[in-house]
Amino acid sequence: MSTTPNPYRGFRFPAAIINEAVWLYHCFSLSLREVELILAARGVEVSYETIREWGLRFGREFATTLKRRRPQSGDKWLLDEVFIRIRGKQHYLWRAVDQNGVVLDILVQSRRNTKAAKRFFRKLLKGLRYAPRVLVTDKLKSYAAATKDLKLGGEHRQSRYLNNAGEVSHQPTRRRERHMKRFKSARHAQRFLSTHSAIHNHFQLRRHLISAAEYRAARARAFATWREATGLAQTA
Repeated sequence: MSTTPNPYRGFRFPAAIINEAVWLYHCFSLSLREVELILAARGVEVSYETIREWGLRFGREFATTLKRRRPQSGDKWLLDEVFIRIRGKQHYLWRAVDQNGVVLDILVQSRRNTKAAKRFFRKLLKGLRYAPRVLVTDKLKSYAAATKDLKLGGEHRQSRYLNNAGEVSHQPTRRRERHMKRFKSARHAQRFLSTHSAIHNHFQLRRHLISAAEYRAARARAFATWREATGLAQTA
């Protein structure tokens, strides 16, 4: 008999509906009200505020579990930063992906200097527990200064063209930012994007690089991992 606590215990709606709502909200560019409408079309009457609470309650937990279950990340890191405006003030979203397009981590900061770069590197190293073989960045001088101070070693390539994968990885965030009419605070942005990046990225299978049969198999594995990470495998 399993002694694992049921995370859905005490909730009025079954696990499958909660899971579906969180998945729709983070996997697609949908608003809370649009998710409410989709569920209503399927006969589920639930308010968008309840869906918001489900996202806050379960989203981070799902994202953390997915990160723990993902395969070993690559040894080539591509880093990039874009500005996001929060309550009229400019902030910077730092993001790292590996050579396979897997999002390694993100960090919202108010600066784009060496101190901010070092803070992001420390967060990456703490979560991944290994240094990259190759580091690809744009020509921002803060990256070179941070890698030198932290003694990362490895090869550091600085080019505005080699870092395309890092730049492209920001597109889902830009879509959500527009859809949500921008973030309310740096804390809100960090909390939402940490969850969104992990869940959204889990289902981005680079379909253009594999055959249809390989894609269907990869998609099946992604859903199986999702069911295990969200506890649906135990509640089914």
